[in-house]
Amino acid sequence: MSSESVQGMRVGIAMIEGYRFTLEPTSLGFEGLAATARKLEALGFDGIISSETAGHDPFFPLLIAAEHTKRVRLTTGIAVSFPRSPMTVAQMAWDLQRLSGGRFALGLGTQVKGHNERRYGTPWTGPAGPRMREYLLCLQAIFRTFQNRDEPSFFEGEHYRFTMLPPVFSPEPIEHPQIPIFTAAVNPYMSRLAGEVCDGVFAHPVCTARYLKEVMLPNVEAGARKAGREASEIEIIGAPIIVTGRNAAELREERELLKRRVAFYASTRTYAPVFEVHGWQEIGSRLHQLSLENRWDDMVKLIPDEMAEEFATIAPVEEIGPRLRERWGGILTTLNFPTDFPLATPDDERRVGEILAALR
Repeated sequence: MSSESVQGMRVGIAMIEGYRFTLEPTSLGFEGLAATARKLEALGFDGIISSETAGHDPFFPLLIAAEHTKRVRLTTGIAVSFPRSPMTVAQMAWDLQRLSGGRFALGLGTQVKGHNERRYGTPWTGPAGPRMREYLLCLQAIFRTFQNRDEPSFFEGEHYRFTMLPPVFSPEPIEHPQIPIFTAAVNPYMSRLAGEVCDGVFAHPVCTARYLKEVMLPNVEAGARKAGREASEIEIIGAPIIVTGRNAAELREERELLKRRVAFYASTRTYAPVFEVHGWQEIGSRLHQLSLENRWDDMVKLIPDEMAEEFATIAPVEEIGPRLRERWGGILTTLNFPTDFPLATPDDERRVGEILAALR
C-alpha cells in the first residue's frame, strides 16, 4: 500500500516519559509540565502521553496538562494495572475525565512478573491475560456504577470483586462517562482481549510493522468479531522507535543507542514472539543469557545492522515524517513520538509542523 493511499494518523507525543537507553532515566522537570503541555498543544499534536516508564506516577502530569490545555487528548501510556486496584484507577480516571472535559483516555498494561513481584510488591497470581480481562471488566462495571448509582453494575470474578458502593463513596456522574480504555499488548491473547473489550491497543515499541500485520492485527480483529464489533472501531496505537537527528553527528549517536535498546528488548523473554517472527530466536536466547550475566556491552555486539533497522525508522529529521508514514501508514491509527524528539529551536518547531502534515 503506497503512502498516498493510506488514511492519516493521529499524532501524540510523550510529555515526560522515557529514557535514552543509557539505562538512566530522563529528568522529569515537574516545574515545566504546564509550559510543556501548552507548547505541545500549540505545536499541533493531537495527544499528550504520560507513562511511569521513568519511575514517576503517570496520572499526575496529566492533571497539570488538563488544567493548561484545551484540545489535546490526555492518555496514560501506560499505567501498570495490577499494583493498582480497579477502584483506585477508576477514581483517578473519573476525576481526570471531569477536569479535562472529556479528553482523558486510560492506557493500562500488565508489566512482567518480575517487576510486579519485586518492584511493586504485587503478587503474581497466574497468567496475566485472564487476570487482565477481569481487571478491565471490573473497571468498566465501576465506571457504569459511578454514572448510574441507582442501578449499580457489580462484578465478581476470580481475581477482582466489586460488590459495594455506598452513595457517600461514589463520585457524581459526569458529562463524558465513556472513558476510552486501551490495553498494552504484544502476544495474541492480549491483542484479542483488546479487540474484544477495549477501545484500543497499545503496541509495544518492540513490535515491528511485520509483527503487527502478521500477529497482532489479526488477533485484534478476532477479538472484535467475538464482541460483535468492527475492527475499525479499535484504535491501533504505537510508539515506534525513531532514530533521527538534526545532523550526521546526532544521527550517528542515536544509531549507537538503538542497538542497546534492541539488545535490551531481545533479552526479555516476554518479547520473544516478535523476534521469532523474524527468525531471530537464537540471538534472543544468547542475549537473555548475557543479560543474566550483566554483560550489556557484549550484548550490543550481537545486534546486526539489519536487525536494528527492522525495529526503527531511521532518517534525518527532515525526512522522518514521510519515512514514518511509509512504514506505519495503514497499520497505526495513532503514532506517538518519544519525549526526547528534538523540539528546542524554531527550526525544530517548523519541522514538527512538516512531520505532522506528512503523517496526516
